[in-house]
Amino acid sequence: MSVSATEASGQPRPARTRSRVEVADIAVRLFRTNGYEATTATDVARAAGVSRSTFFRQFRSKEDVIFADHDELAVQIAAYFAAQHDDPWLAVRDAATMVFERFRERLDNVRVRDLIVRDTPALRDRETIMAIRYERMFAAYLRSARPDVPQLTAIRYAAAITATHNYELRRLIRGPVPSSSETGAASNAASNAEPVSVSDADMDAARDAEHAAHLAEELAAELREVGRLFHPDAAPDQAGQHADGHQRAGRPQPSSS
Repeated sequence: MSVSATEASGQPRPARTRSRVEVADIAVRLFRTNGYEATTATDVARAAGVSRSTFFRQFRSKEDVIFADHDELAVQIAAYFAAQHDDPWLAVRDAATMVFERFRERLDNVRVRDLIVRDTPALRDRETIMAIRYERMFAAYLRSARPDVPQLTAIRYAAAITATHNYELRRLIRGPVPSSSETGAASNAASNAEPVSVSDADMDAARDAEHAAHLAEELAAELREVGRLFHPDAAPDQAGQHADGHQRAGRPQPSSS
C-alpha cells in the first residue's frame, strides 16, 4: 500500500467529494509515511483534496480519523439492532460478525492503522475505549430486547462476545502474511533486495485469504460456543446437560450406579 507522490508531498488534489472513509484512508497512509505526530490535519485535508473546514466537519480531530471505521460500524450496528430480531442473543453475535467482516474486507488499510495505533500510546487508549463501546452497545441492546433477563447476564454475554471477537480480529490483523507492499518496501530499504516477485505476492495473498477465511469460520464457531455457555435460554436439563448434550460446568453427571 503506497502513498501517491501527490498525497505524500501534500500537494492539493483536484477537487472532488470524498467520503469520510476515503479521507481517513489517505490520512492513515500519510501517518504511516510521515509519522502520526508530524502529520497535521491541514496535511491530510490538502492530500485528500478537501478544505480544512470540510475536514473538521467530517472529523473532530486526527484521532477521529484513525477510528472512522468504528464510527461507521457503530451507526450500522445501531440500525441493525433497531430492527426486529426473533433471537436477540443471535443478533448480538451477528453484529460482532459484521465488525469482523468489515475489517476483513479492508484488511490492508486496517493493518496499516494497527501499526500506527501500536506506535502511539494515546491511540492505544482510544482503541480500548472503542472495544468498550461495542460491549456496551451489545449489553444495552440485550437489556432492552430482553428486560426479563438479569442485567448481569446481558453484561456477561456482551463481554464474552466482544472478547472473543477481539481475539480473532487481532489474529486476523497480525496474521501470518503482512501486506506485500509493506514487506517488500521494508526489505528493499534494509538490504537493497530484489522487489517481491508477482508469484511470491500472489502466494502471500492466497495464504492470507485462506487464513482470513479460516479465522472467519473459527469466529463463528467460537461465538456459537459463547452462546452455549452464556445464553440463558439454553437451560440445562435436570441432569445438568444443555440441549446439545454438553455438560454444564460445575455440575457433574450423576452416577449410573
